[in-house]
Amino acid sequence: MSRSTSLVAAIATTLLLGACASGTPAATAPGAVAVDVPAVAHPAGETPQWWYRSGAARAAGSGAMDGKAKNVILFLGDGMSLTTVAAARIFEGQRNGNPGEENLLSWERFPATAFSKTYNTDSQTPDSAGTMTAITTGVKTHMGAIGVSAGTRNDCADSLNKGLLTWLQLADSAHMATGIVSTARLTHATPAATYAHSPERNWENDTDVPDAAKAAGCTDIAQQLLSTARYGRGPLVALGGGRGEFTTVEERDPEYDDKVGQRLDGRSLVTEWQQAHPQGAYVWNAKQLQAARNAPALLGLFEPDHMRYEIERKDDPSGEPSLAELTKAAISTLSRHKEGYVLMVEGARIDHANHSGNAYRALSDTVALSDAVRAAVEATSDQDTLIIVTADHSHTLNFVGYPARGNPILGKVKDKGGEDGVGGLDVARDGLGLPYTTLSYANGPGYTGATNQQPAGPKVYPHNPSSFDPAAGRPDLSHVDTEHPDYMQEALVPTKSETHGGEDVGIWARGPGSKAIRGTMEQNTIYHMIVQATPRLRQRLCEAGTCDAQGVPVDLPTPKAFERKADAN
Repeated sequence: MSRSTSLVAAIATTLLLGACASGTPAATAPGAVAVDVPAVAHPAGETPQWWYRSGAARAAGSGAMDGKAKNVILFLGDGMSLTTVAAARIFEGQRNGNPGEENLLSWERFPATAFSKTYNTDSQTPDSAGTMTAITTGVKTHMGAIGVSAGTRNDCADSLNKGLLTWLQLADSAHMATGIVSTARLTHATPAATYAHSPERNWENDTDVPDAAKAAGCTDIAQQLLSTARYGRGPLVALGGGRGEFTTVEERDPEYDDKVGQRLDGRSLVTEWQQAHPQGAYVWNAKQLQAARNAPALLGLFEPDHMRYEIERKDDPSGEPSLAELTKAAISTLSRHKEGYVLMVEGARIDHANHSGNAYRALSDTVALSDAVRAAVEATSDQDTLIIVTADHSHTLNFVGYPARGNPILGKVKDKGGEDGVGGLDVARDGLGLPYTTLSYANGPGYTGATNQQPAGPKVYPHNPSSFDPAAGRPDLSHVDTEHPDYMQEALVPTKSETHGGEDVGIWARGPGSKAIRGTMEQNTIYHMIVQATPRLRQRLCEAGTCDAQGVPVDLPTPKAFERKADAN
């Protein structure tokens, strides 16, 4: 064989090996197990079973089966794009009196990192419902879906046989303690995807569910928080916002005299929870939470709607706990259970602030999430607790220009002559001679044209316009305080609400099984990393007959098989 022929053969072999590596990874990692996955046509062949098995194969091939986690805590920064992480890192560092770039958020010190592909089965750019369902069930699904496989949104009948078992329900069935913490309504997409099953994320209370869906057999998300106890005990900790979803129109809110609940079915779900947990504590402010630290079960509903942004907590008339305080309370309650626990903690309002085009609130709530993760690290051991930090999707926040080292992250760009660096430090200017900020949004309500709510020029939070006029060029920001908490960053495209982004988000992990978390993975693989790295979860799946001969859970579990009645039969 000639040298040129040998070279061609070597290149062909290398390309072939590379092509093989681009699919399910070979089982070469410590503790790795190989699982075959059938090739399918995309997207037509992507059945729920295919998603489940392919996620299982990726996790097993990366060595997740080698994990020995007793406890699992998943932190979810809703809408926490990599740009949001980078800007929040600098924001925190500068708030502490440093240049900022050298800073690290708490989870950025974790040893394992990866990227998550976030698309839904029907959308390149996803929503929180479909993405969180992928994380909690191991199956990708449609935009708007809560705990059901892909189907038709708003079609109750279509969804009834598509319910998926979440790892929170699995853990409950395995006699582990379970908990949910969120700064959103507990019925909102991310927390709901840990316990509910609905084709439409907006069916949060009975008044939201169409009559046709009710007649077909669908129930609202709030009541499903209580009914998920059919898998065991239900969540022993549920802390967040959304009092109005759980109380009736006859019940006056305990904190705001002018508000009542939203339910028209006459069911006070708070009362029902208290009856089911006679030794438990229902709390709605920080002082009550502190007093309930020894209660065996906790339900905390701290606002009628979402909880407040971190910057606004000080204005709460009754005192609202921080996300770190909620996390510590949850771990304190759950860690008393010798069988172990699983906990989901969501920094929800990062997403809401980005939607509002207000970077200050997005960054300060990201720092609050970092504080919560730090609290969890201090309260646990990396020898028995797997902690994963990730996001459900991205946003359109941009980090631009050539700002000098230490330039205020929320300020106007100051540079030394741009990329060439040939001048003295001065305010950078666009092609029209106008200053611009380091952070901006590709779209959103920060568009500078006049709207039905605010005049042309820079916008001030809150701003929820329903109509826009074209902008006549950019505003002059020379005398505008762009570091003010209510300043809204400029947006290129006018939209009532800034949109999500479709790029990958980060995954950071520490603890048993975390070494398997690396590379770029489909988002539903996170579920499989959790269940495979936690022997008690894996054993429960195998007892139900969903594992292969190697002990890898590869078959999509049927939720009914994990209910207490099924256990008794």
